[in-house]
Amino acid sequence: MTTAFFTDERCFWHGGGNYVLTVPVGGLVEPGGSLPETPATKRRLRNLVEVSGLVRDLRVTSAPEATREDLLRVHPASYLDAFKAASDAGGGELGLRTPFGPGGYEIAALSAGLARAALFAVLEGRAANAYALSRPPGHHCLPDWPNGFCLLNNIAVAVRAAQAAGLAQRVAVVDWDVHHGNGTEAIFLSDPSVLTISLHQDRNYPLDTGGAEVRGKGKGHGFNINVPLPPGTGHASYLEAMERIVLPALARFRPEVIVVASGYDASAMDPLGRMLATAETFRLMTRQVMAAADDLCGGRLVLVHEGGYSELHVPFCGHAVLEELSGSAVRAPDPLAETLRARQPGAEWQAHVSDHIGRLVAWFHA
Repeated sequence: MTTAFFTDERCFWHGGGNYVLTVPVGGLVEPGGSLPETPATKRRLRNLVEVSGLVRDLRVTSAPEATREDLLRVHPASYLDAFKAASDAGGGELGLRTPFGPGGYEIAALSAGLARAALFAVLEGRAANAYALSRPPGHHCLPDWPNGFCLLNNIAVAVRAAQAAGLAQRVAVVDWDVHHGNGTEAIFLSDPSVLTISLHQDRNYPLDTGGAEVRGKGKGHGFNINVPLPPGTGHASYLEAMERIVLPALARFRPEVIVVASGYDASAMDPLGRMLATAETFRLMTRQVMAAADDLCGGRLVLVHEGGYSELHVPFCGHAVLEELSGSAVRAPDPLAETLRARQPGAEWQAHVSDHIGRLVAWFHA
């Protein structure tokens, strides 16, 4: 079995409205920009995989759109109907920073369908592991309120479909996007069958979610873990947080499959984050979750693409992840590796972040 790579050109045709960075055009904000969430980063990742030759070590395929039945397990009919109507009418915006054009509903359903197909391929034994190059992203989308570029919650749709099909019940979701996975948290907050873990820059986006005190609700208490990290956390401290918090939590939960919300906006080059991660950071975090999957659930691991807004750096971060997933000998050396090594935090700051991680560990075990 090989690594399955799910992608579809139609996902790159999702278009938004009039924004400059994250601010709507109007007043003194001059037209001519765009949201950071553009096709470029993800298309360039796919292009790099092809040009480097890594594509030969992957099984590349597309997938059908997620069905309405799939979507209804997560999103209410009222939201889906409003989204579809606006999409058919030429597009619009239903939430916060989630504009879409004509056909936006179908493209978002396709993005969720890629995640669903990746999870099913692994659970049905047709792939050793899988990567879904989903766009638009999903981890901010609540059941009835899209936000943060996310129109449907791709991972939640995939997980609920797998549970409904009887392919898995205990699922762990590890989110290393720089922003808190507030939508995924909200969907599974009361559900002890899904462990959600989010590593994110503290008080980046959303400003009012992601605190370590949110542990779950009712029967789901203890099954939501937020790991807010300070700006400038850096490569070594990301790996430390994985080692001291994420991996032990996975071992306690013993999932049947691990799903990673793989955003690359913790990259040191990202315009929406300040975390100083490198391509090697993402490679080694992938190695960590692969080892956990091998130990806990027969290697069953799926990565679903989320954020990441550096057109230069995202492709190299994603390529490093795919190299690790596939075991390929093909390499695409990070052209910024030396520069980013020189920008890593010093020993004093690393010690500060290590103390912060230690306090989180104590909090989670209190």
